[in-house]
Amino acid sequence: MVKETKLYDTLGVSPDASDAQIKKAYRLGALKYHPDKNQHSPEAADKFKEVSHAYEILSDNQKREIYDSYGEEGLNGGGMGGGMDGNPEDLFSHFFGGMGGMFGGQGGPQRETGPRKSKDIVHTLKVKLEDLYKGKVAKLKLTKTVNCAPCGGRGGKEGAVKTCTSCGGRGVKFVTRQMGPMVQRFQTTCPECNGEGQMIDARDRCKVCKGKKTVDEQKVLEVHIDKGMRDGQKVVFQGEGDQGPNIIPGDVVFVVEEVSHDRFIRKGDDLYYNAKIDLNTALTGGAFIIKHLDDEILKVEIVPGEVIAPGCLKVIEGKGMPSYRHHNFGNMFVQFEVDFPKAYFADEHTLQQIEALLPKKEVPSIPKNAQVEEVMLADADPIKQRASQGMHDDEDEDYEGQGGQGVQCASQ
Repeated sequence: MVKETKLYDTLGVSPDASDAQIKKAYRLGALKYHPDKNQHSPEAADKFKEVSHAYEILSDNQKREIYDSYGEEGLNGGGMGGGMDGNPEDLFSHFFGGMGGMFGGQGGPQRETGPRKSKDIVHTLKVKLEDLYKGKVAKLKLTKTVNCAPCGGRGGKEGAVKTCTSCGGRGVKFVTRQMGPMVQRFQTTCPECNGEGQMIDARDRCKVCKGKKTVDEQKVLEVHIDKGMRDGQKVVFQGEGDQGPNIIPGDVVFVVEEVSHDRFIRKGDDLYYNAKIDLNTALTGGAFIIKHLDDEILKVEIVPGEVIAPGCLKVIEGKGMPSYRHHNFGNMFVQFEVDFPKAYFADEHTLQQIEALLPKKEVPSIPKNAQVEEVMLADADPIKQRASQGMHDDEDEDYEGQGGQGVQCASQ
C-alpha cells in the first residue's frame, strides 16, 4: 500500500498503474495543458507543471519506490519533491521528440540557450536644483568589465580552450547520495574547471587577462541633465554594462536624486519661496528681491496700500521650473513672513501718531453690570506650559506645529 496518491491522482492513474499506463496518462495530460495550447490560462500552465512533475517522479523506478514508501516527504531530502530537476518544457520536448511547435506557435517558453544579459549597473546621481533648472553635462568615470582584446575574450590562444570533460561544459555537476531510505541530490560547482565549463592549459593562457577572459576598463560617460528633469528620472546608457564571453552587456543607469535647496522648495514644475519683509513694507508697500536659480535678480514690488498679512501667499507667474522637454515654465509661489518690530520700539507720542494713521481700533463691548477685572499680559514660559499640560519634550514640536494655517490673500 502506498503512503500517498497525490502524484497518481495528478496523472489520473491508480497506484498500481504500469509504466505504459503512466506514460500514456502523461502524454494526454501534457498535450491537454501545454502552454502553447492554453496561452491565456495560468491555471493550465500550473497544471502542465504538475503533470510533468508527477511523470518525472513516477517514470523513475527508484524515485517511484521512495515515493510509494515515504511520500513526497521522502523525496524532499534530495530536492526532488519541492521542484523538478529539469524544465517541464525540456521533459515535454524529450518525450515528444522535440516537437516544440506542434500547436502552431514557436514552441512555447523554451529554456534559454543563447547568451544571457549582464546585470544593469545603477548609480545614484545627486543633482542640485540649480542644475535641474539650467541643465548640465556631468562627466563621470566608470569602471566596468570588458572582453580581453588581445585574446578576443577566449582566455588563451585560439584552439587552446577545451570544453571541460568532467561537467560537459556546464560548469556544475550533480551529486547523488543515498542515506538509508533518503536520496539526496544536489548541485555543486565543477572542481575541475572551477565552474567555467572550459579548460585552458597554463602555458596557453592569455598574458593580459591570465585566462579570465575579461579585464577591467575605465570609461568616462557624459551624463546630460536636461532642464526640468525630476527626482527619480533615469539617464540610460544602453549596452555600456559589464561584458563577458557569451554575455550581452547590460545598461548603465543613472538615477537623478534632487538635492534639497536652502531657499526654494520644488513641487512639480512650481517653486515655493519664503519671503521675509518688515512691517513697514507690509503696510505701506515697497520692494524686495529674490535671487533665482540662474542668479537672475527678481525685483518684486508691493503696491502701497496692498497690505501683506503674515502667511499671505502670492504668485509670480512663469518663474517656476522649466517643464521637461517643453518650453513652458511653472509658477513661483511666494509666502510672506512679516518681521514685526521689537517691543517698545517707539515712544508714546510716535505710537499715537501711528495709531491715528491706522484704521480705528475695535473697542470691546462689555455687557452692562458685568463684573470686570483688569489683568496684564506677561511672557509665557514654555517649560511651565508643557509641564502644566503633562507634555514631554518630544511632544512639544507637534504642539508648536498646530498653529493656524497660512493666511490666503484676497487677491493674487
